[in-house]
Amino acid sequence: MTEGLVQDLRSRVAGEVIAPGDGGYDAARAVWNGLIDRRPAIVVRCRGVADVLGAVEFGRTRRLLAAVRGGGHNVAGFGTCDGGIVIDLSPMKGIRVDPVARTATAQPGLTWGEFDRETQAFGLATTGGLVTTTGIAGFTLGGGIGWLMRKHGLTVDNLVAADVVTADGRLLTTNAASHPDLFWALRGGGGNFGVVTSFEYRLHPVGPMVLGGAVLHPAARAHELLRFYNRWVATLPDEMTSMVAFITAPPLPFIPEPLHGTPMVAVAVCYAGAVDEGERIAQPLLSFGPPAVAHVGPVPYPVLQGMFDASAPHGIHAYWKTHYLATLGDPAIDALVSQTEQMRELSPFTTLHLHHLEGAVSRVDSSATAFPHRHPRYAMNIVGLWTARERPDSHIAWVRETYDAIRPFSTGAPYLNFLGDEGADRVRAAYGPAAYERLVDVKNTYDPGNFFRVNQNIRPSVLTAG
Repeated sequence: MTEGLVQDLRSRVAGEVIAPGDGGYDAARAVWNGLIDRRPAIVVRCRGVADVLGAVEFGRTRRLLAAVRGGGHNVAGFGTCDGGIVIDLSPMKGIRVDPVARTATAQPGLTWGEFDRETQAFGLATTGGLVTTTGIAGFTLGGGIGWLMRKHGLTVDNLVAADVVTADGRLLTTNAASHPDLFWALRGGGGNFGVVTSFEYRLHPVGPMVLGGAVLHPAARAHELLRFYNRWVATLPDEMTSMVAFITAPPLPFIPEPLHGTPMVAVAVCYAGAVDEGERIAQPLLSFGPPAVAHVGPVPYPVLQGMFDASAPHGIHAYWKTHYLATLGDPAIDALVSQTEQMRELSPFTTLHLHHLEGAVSRVDSSATAFPHRHPRYAMNIVGLWTARERPDSHIAWVRETYDAIRPFSTGAPYLNFLGDEGADRVRAAYGPAAYERLVDVKNTYDPGNFFRVNQNIRPSVLTAG
């Protein structure tokens, strides 16, 4: 990347253009996962659609590898690359909320914390991420599992339109009537088809107070807790979304000091309805055991959204693997408990999450969006997290061994937003044959040269055949 080329790009865009040797280069190339250390030739911090168009044209005409970054939270580090161009959307943080129509039109640089702040000013929300620093863009394009999903569906189920810059430099508005093939693919197909510069979401009345929080049990009681939990979730109304987390108890004020640093199993909840009704629904969970810690009550929805922020700090080293589980029988519980017992030898950040799906998620036809996994009861994320001071080997090995131990009980498919850089076969498994072939057709139409390939890539058939 010559100085002349850099200056040429700077003359085309209003945003900052950062090259190696410039101040701020290391910060500009960094993503959330500190395990990722890549050195792009140039980073374009886009201020608007014109900058995106200019960056795409610059990268395409010079045949540069191109990475697109929203919040930069992708565990595989697809928001950066070696030797190519990073199209950084993080400065694009505009949002307009229409409280009458109950919609929000948002730019891709927003995080969920920023998005929720604006929509909650009107008592509205849509299904969003469980860490407030997660960007809305990648999260949406991969599906969107969050606290409101059982009542209001996944994030993709609430996407009503999107503006997309395609590889050939067009800006397209997509919705159910305009470029419906592309709109279908964006709802679960990841960043394969272009740069989304605007998302329009359906909003719902939520809060300002919801019932939320968590109960914690000693890990020694994990067997009986999981058996209870699998029975309990089958009785729940759509308003109650919950998840299980195997954790090392952090030093938080609501956790008694003798429990700090001990292995625990948490059940976290959000009731997207009247708080008093949520208290009634949560009573069996609060009574079971009883728990060592019960920290469930009325809480502002944005506070609940930030409940896991401290567990995923920027720069943490991360390695994940993922499963869907149709249910949670005793053999699966035995395998799960056996593997999580080994967590005490690892970093206190390491965890395992089990998200309860069903509800509104399961009532969308599997072919309606590119996200096809509408009927498993659970999505599992095996989360290896450690600091730069710790060795990665034992954490990566534990994630892989746990994945293998749970695989006999899984559907065989991964959830795209939890999927690392695991190759083409796992990407195909994320969709199944029918949805994957349909996605290839869309890729052939909108990106036949595979310009957008720094992602969970769906290769166009012309390249696959070649």
